[in-house]
Amino acid sequence: MHQDIIARAGDVINSRSDYIGEGMDGYVVLSLIDENGYPTSSTVTISKADGVNWMTFIGDIDGNKEKRIRKCSKASVCLASNNYNITLVGTMEILTDPAVKKEHWQKVFQEAYNANYDNPQYCILRFNTEHYNLFFADNDIEARGTL
Repeated sequence: MHQDIIARAGDVINSRSDYIGEGMDGYVVLSLIDENGYPTSSTVTISKADGVNWMTFIGDIDGNKEKRIRKCSKASVCLASNNYNITLVGTMEILTDPAVKKEHWQKVFQEAYNANYDNPQYCILRFNTEHYNLFFADNDIEARGTL
């Protein structure tokens, strides 16, 4: 049963990685620890994902999220709507390899990064899942576990 709900959560996550700006159901929140040791949360857009295993977001190398990740890599991602709640706990890493940046590039990033995937400010934030808590309202199923 856990494998079915994990696969379903993975389908939801993967479907959210083709963001085009409108019409998305629910939201994605990334939570990090700030410089004073307090949790902070912000909505984010998934760039790419491999189900519940990992997902990436775009970042700004000098941004607040990146500063927080450098200090503490622990993180949580929550995808939520009226139909589901997918909460993942794990770690973040900042990727700056040019090939990785190019692989994750999407047209929607052009305005923020001057239409240039090799802009040195542009980076990839990769979340790697360690634990999960998954809930789907339509059949009232929940699963918790470790990857």
